[in-house]
Amino acid sequence: MPAFVTLSGRFVRLEPLTLAVVDDLVAAASEDRATYSFTRVPAGREEMVSYVEAALAEQAEGRTMPFAIRWLHTDRVVGATRLMHLEYWQGPMPWPPGAKGVVGEVPSVADIGYTWLGASAQGTGVNREAKYLLLSHAFETWQVHRITLKADVRNNRSRAAIEALGAHLDGVRRADSRGADNTVRDTAYYSILRSEWPAVRERIQARLDYAHAA
Repeated sequence: MPAFVTLSGRFVRLEPLTLAVVDDLVAAASEDRATYSFTRVPAGREEMVSYVEAALAEQAEGRTMPFAIRWLHTDRVVGATRLMHLEYWQGPMPWPPGAKGVVGEVPSVADIGYTWLGASAQGTGVNREAKYLLLSHAFETWQVHRITLKADVRNNRSRAAIEALGAHLDGVRRADSRGADNTVRDTAYYSILRSEWPAVRERIQARLDYAHAA
């Protein structure tokens, strides 16, 4: 499975998710939960422990790479994100279809998801640089063919942030899953291809440079 890594930028550091940061995550998730209408964020310590343990179990199978987001401005863990739904296209095709094949060392495609931030870190550029670090690792280290990003179709804030990265809207899958508000959720699917990454990288870098200068 992919090696554990720490990804560092100017504003944030993405650290491998562990149970050691549970209390920090609880504090971040408790700041103001009004912004989590369309995002499932653990409430309280018990839920957060289960959330981290489930992420680590998937990581052990080579299916996800979860991170805690540390905001360097405050040196606090302010949220979490992950590279997930890792698929490995190398080697022989597993049979029968749908069977789990041998996990490789380098994923071929991945999603970015389960991203959430405490209220104090929202709208600060933390999310943008976190996405930039994940995209850079996926495209430049793993050489993935595609990154997928998804959002509840009603979540205009998350969709605007994804579109600001330069991601392409692939479409809306109707009745895709159970929403965070316990309704049936339609999901907007976005993607960035390896061939599109240089232009996307330049676009995000320009926005990060502007934020850093300010």
